[in-house]
Amino acid sequence: MLLPYLHKNVLEAGCDEAGRGCLAGPVFAAAVVLPPGFRHPLLNDSKQLTEANRDLLRTVIEHEALAWAVEALSAADIDRINILQASIEGMHRAVKALALRPEWLLIDGNRFRPMLGLGHTCVVGGDARYASIAAASVLAKTHRDAYMTTLHEQFPHYGWATNKGYPTQAHRNAIREHGTCEHHRMTFRMQ
Repeated sequence: MLLPYLHKNVLEAGCDEAGRGCLAGPVFAAAVVLPPGFRHPLLNDSKQLTEANRDLLRTVIEHEALAWAVEALSAADIDRINILQASIEGMHRAVKALALRPEWLLIDGNRFRPMLGLGHTCVVGGDARYASIAAASVLAKTHRDAYMTTLHEQFPHYGWATNKGYPTQAHRNAIREHGTCEHHRMTFRMQ
């Protein structure tokens, strides 16, 4: 069962990203502040959920969270500052976009750049341990997947409706056949 908080009676925001390992598309980051006592039987690390359950949870989270925000950094941004820095910058932007300011941040992973006036705790595997990080994981993943499905309409030969920009064999074969486009991360190894 997911933990509801790290610090009791502290307004915490969970933060996570989606799309770090992709060859194409933006990295999406989300920040979520859940109400005290929030529970949902399906909520878990987005990678452990079916697409249908992620989509269902997205609606629940967006309606029931005290605040949520999702931000994206483009492939060009990723190439300019690297994927780790783009992921952290995305989380910063998502936290700044929240409708209310949290008192503490729970970050999925082991690295984060501190934000002025906000404490944080990095939690490796946090999306499987804390509800707010799991909620952020779901929002980042569903928003990114929806975006990649939209991009698929312009670039159907890459198969982004199914591979979402990840380095599947079919995606790599399409790059070999058609070359890259402006949504590919040129600093990533394509072959």
